[in-house]
Amino acid sequence: MDFTTPSGQRIKKSARTTDRKEAQELHDRLKAEAWRRDQFDERPERTWEEAALAWLDDRERSDNGTLSGILRWLTDRLEGKKLSAINASLIGEITAQKRKEGVTPATVNKYLMVLRAVLRHAHSLGWIPSSPRIRILKTETKRVRYLTKDEATRLIAVLPDHKADIVRFSLATGLRMRNVLGLTWSQVDMGRRVAWIHPDQAKARRAISVPLSDEAVDVIRKQLGKCDTHVFSFNGKPIQRVNNRGWQNALKKAGIKDFRWHDLRHTWASWHIQNGTPLSVLQELGGWESVSMVKRYAHLSGEHLQKYAGNGGRVPNTSQQTLEVVKTW
Repeated sequence: MDFTTPSGQRIKKSARTTDRKEAQELHDRLKAEAWRRDQFDERPERTWEEAALAWLDDRERSDNGTLSGILRWLTDRLEGKKLSAINASLIGEITAQKRKEGVTPATVNKYLMVLRAVLRHAHSLGWIPSSPRIRILKTETKRVRYLTKDEATRLIAVLPDHKADIVRFSLATGLRMRNVLGLTWSQVDMGRRVAWIHPDQAKARRAISVPLSDEAVDVIRKQLGKCDTHVFSFNGKPIQRVNNRGWQNALKKAGIKDFRWHDLRHTWASWHIQNGTPLSVLQELGGWESVSMVKRYAHLSGEHLQKYAGNGGRVPNTSQQTLEVVKTW
């Protein structure tokens, strides 16, 4: 499509269709809208679907399964809705519907933040005069659950060899379960002692370089010759799942409670912080998007604050000093 609006703006873009009739209809509609906008300052009423697609098109990162699921859920409830109709009342109804599903406030917030991002983008495009305020629910800040060295030793001792190796490797690298199970030999360079996660495999959609410690190298060497494609396997085949009944039974045998597989990553990060790894370095090692995402571990190391601990001065500790202060007051 290629035309010039009455104000002199040139519109040149693809109609995104191979049907000539559809392309012509879209061309004519956009040209008419541009004429009305320039002559009468009319702006076409956009729908939720248009706003969601425009937001997705503008995203630098590729889509992922979680985001697709959130958008599908929102679209089921907002399909055909004009953006001007998405107000505080409707947003309240959507929040209530999601809460009725019995999910946590944190999960509800994920949906609300996507809704807010789409509407803010629509506002930036001039499709709505302002973006409605969306209240994010309060969530409880849970403590970071991580294993002590003793707990890790007990857990590894009761696991089958193939799972014990995966746990050891996870504790040595901090990689997520899917990245460990999906790790192929083509992603490992034993000479340079490094592995890498491709952008389409990473949660943050950017490549992760994984330096291999002595522990990680030892684990990988044990896997040589077991499977042609994947590093971790069982009976010559890639492992699909590890978070199963056998994992739960091992936790019980080891006397470990309130622990998920993903907490192995928390354990790796917690051990790093306790051993003095700076937050900025941990962020890069773990492939997190921002340093704020690793601040949850900051409280585990207070050494960097030690030099400021005495800045408050000394507190009088004799009874005579206390009596004199009371009398003066």
